[in-house]
Amino acid sequence: MDIQRNAFKAALKAGQPQIGLWSSLCSNIVAEIIAHSGYDWILLDMEHSPNEVPGILSQLQALTGGTATPIVRPAWNDPVLIKRLLDIGAPAVLIPFVQNAREAELAVAACRYPPAGIRGITSVGRPSGYGRLPAYLKQADRETCVLVQIETAAALAELEAIARVDGVDGVFIGPADLSASLGHIGNPQHPEVQAAIQDAVRRLQAVGKPAGILAPRETDARRYIEWGYGFIAVGSDLGLLVKGADELAQSFKSNASANTPPNGR
Repeated sequence: MDIQRNAFKAALKAGQPQIGLWSSLCSNIVAEIIAHSGYDWILLDMEHSPNEVPGILSQLQALTGGTATPIVRPAWNDPVLIKRLLDIGAPAVLIPFVQNAREAELAVAACRYPPAGIRGITSVGRPSGYGRLPAYLKQADRETCVLVQIETAAALAELEAIARVDGVDGVFIGPADLSASLGHIGNPQHPEVQAAIQDAVRRLQAVGKPAGILAPRETDARRYIEWGYGFIAVGSDLGLLVKGADELAQSFKSNASANTPPNGR
């Protein structure tokens, strides 16, 4: 029996835009809620969120049956951590802070079984149906999606070499860290940063590699789509909660202030 097809990886290869959501709340309940919202992919973040492997497992389980392909961002380009994430069923990983082709090669190797890579073997892991899908070992390399994140000026200088690494399925541009690297910390809207973001997608299109980005502002997301970005996170669970909570409180606080008589009478 074949293993499950990676819908996100297939869509990227076919050039179909994939709309995603960032998940930072470390909650299987949140994951279960957003699983059915209609996104194509949901990223579970370990780099900048207090997520650990057992929590990621519960979130992957909660995402099962939803519309979105889960992507996990490990805290680092660490083959041991990547191996553990793949063994609990992560169908895709986004490796942060990849600076050059060699680091991209190491990321791919961590996701591939020998002889193509160095991933350790277990025959009873979750993605193999706990041993019920013996074909998993031979088909896993084909379905596992490897994304690498570019977030510095130094990495941008190596962009084509990174993108051309065999086994890299997509390249993700990190606008926040990139803006800091370019001398505009906290200001990804700076013209120099925006020019770099646009130049990056043009260069990736030239080598035939899908480009991704995080764009929690709608105007940014729509502009990046127009520029050619193929997988875009258009928001985050944390951002949605903050915005919704603040707006609800403010709507009642404003009404209460307007209806309060002078001197509180």
